[in-house]
Amino acid sequence: MSRVHITDVTLRDGHQSLIATRLRTEDMLPICAQLDRIGFHSLEAWGGATFDACIRFLKEDPWERLHRLKAALPNTPLQMLLRGQNLLGYRHYADDVVRSFVQRSAAGGIAIFRIFDAMNDIRNLRVAIEATREADAHAQGTICYTTSPVHTPRQFVAMAREMVEMGAQSVAIKDMAGLLTPSATHELVTDLVDAVDVPIHLHAHATSGLSELCHWQAIEAGCRHIETAISAFAGGTSHPPTESMVAALAGTRFDTGLDLAALQEIGAYFREVRKKYARFESGYTGVDTRVQTNQVPGGMISNLANQLRDQDALDQFDAVLVEIPKVREALGYPPLVTPTSQIVGTQAVMNILAGERYKVITNEVKHYLMGHYGRTPGPVNPIIRGKAIGNAEVVECRPADRIAPEMDQLRADVAELAVNEEDVLTYALFPEIGRQFLEQRAEGTLVPEPLNPPQATTAEGCPAPVEFNVTFHGETYHIKVTGSGHRREDSRPLYVTVDGLPEEVLLETLDEIDLAPATVSRSDTGKRARKGHPRRATRPGDVTTSMPGTVIDVLVSEGQQVTAGDPVLVLEAMKMESEIPAPVTGVVKAVNVTKGQAANPDDALIEIEA
Repeated sequence: MSRVHITDVTLRDGHQSLIATRLRTEDMLPICAQLDRIGFHSLEAWGGATFDACIRFLKEDPWERLHRLKAALPNTPLQMLLRGQNLLGYRHYADDVVRSFVQRSAAGGIAIFRIFDAMNDIRNLRVAIEATREADAHAQGTICYTTSPVHTPRQFVAMAREMVEMGAQSVAIKDMAGLLTPSATHELVTDLVDAVDVPIHLHAHATSGLSELCHWQAIEAGCRHIETAISAFAGGTSHPPTESMVAALAGTRFDTGLDLAALQEIGAYFREVRKKYARFESGYTGVDTRVQTNQVPGGMISNLANQLRDQDALDQFDAVLVEIPKVREALGYPPLVTPTSQIVGTQAVMNILAGERYKVITNEVKHYLMGHYGRTPGPVNPIIRGKAIGNAEVVECRPADRIAPEMDQLRADVAELAVNEEDVLTYALFPEIGRQFLEQRAEGTLVPEPLNPPQATTAEGCPAPVEFNVTFHGETYHIKVTGSGHRREDSRPLYVTVDGLPEEVLLETLDEIDLAPATVSRSDTGKRARKGHPRRATRPGDVTTSMPGTVIDVLVSEGQQVTAGDPVLVLEAMKMESEIPAPVTGVVKAVNVTKGQAANPDDALIEIEA
């Protein structure tokens, strides 16, 4: 068999990579009939970060999206990305949760489950593969491709053999960061084709600019299944363009047989749709060969940039990219893919912003070092492990073997909100935002984030410009304001692009115009301050955070005695939780935040009197 089969990933990984997973179902459905006529091997349309984004930002029921897509795409198999024992969340779940989730997903329309583990610990794939086979769906075992002193092609081949023995019906190479080179691709695919008697699939991001060459080399080596994205959502940190690969293979023995003209019509549709999501575009989703060194996946790049921008620290972006490989080495070289990419990336940000490595250690890093995510690929730095978890027990078995069945308790926890088993699973994966979503649905108050946030205005109520040309000494520059930081006394940092290049400027305001885009007016800001938002931290006993986030839990109350270093808050930032310690020994004088409230750097979240 020479024909190459294509899985198009526009409806999942394409928009996840380029517009922060914000594509709404209403913009998918109108083009489904045309997608369904193309003849794709499959369409990746669910899983990954889409579930989280649906309930967190879009206020859509992800299960309803699945049902509607299946109805609109009756002739094309739907495919999803599943994180093994992590499912679509950020921890390991009990086996009964995994089995229930896979069964409901298959019943909802998923035909192909791409199953991976962020640690490449195949023990964490077994239950998901078994559940997929039991649901009469296709189980695809996945190799998370990475490079390090402890990763070799021989190990990847051994992993493929074990997955096939476990029940995997195909094997995918998941190159989430765009690390593959053409020669490495040819070598690995050749070895896999020789080692296992199942189809080999290639999923390679375009971040380093090498993906088209890698796909060609994979095809030459015997791979007959590749993944692409419609051109409007291709390139950069996404995937090679579907139309381009179809054109490249046309007339060869690898001809896909797909209609290029029909694909071009679909591309035209998505080009118009993408314009609606301009606010989610990032300046960090283009070709970047630095990925070959820092191994940061595309979605993680834009996330890091946004987090640093929010805290007036975009100038630390390059320092964070340098720090990430150092954290990865200390943690035993995990592949950088959800959730390990968030674990490593967030810790790197903490290290840089705190000015001291591992001064603050996230809860997820602690859980990782205790073995809650599985076996680390390489040895962990013992000094970091000791600082993070002391003499705590390190799990040696499959982590889920220590988790008791959860479904009965989960059903009881949301009995008053859950209409069906799918609602229970939504809550299981995301207890905080899942419950919030179900409550808002019951109240009829689900409101998606705006595609076009309110524009800033001048003191006179006129729209404040955020894009303009500036002529200076005869040279004209195109300026676009892309964001703003926290106000510093009488000034505010603004983030702009100058002829497309990102810059940071400090604006000292001399009048009442609030030039920050997507913000409220100066008068509204004053109203919020009067409602009791935390004051600016200025005292030694003020508890602060090094990065913006959401308060998950308050661990102390007013009048309580605390010792320096005691955890007083749990904060979620970049989808990771961190315990915030008391800076001094003393008595809690004031608690200025509550559970669910936003927390910003320099806010006095809790006040402790020494």
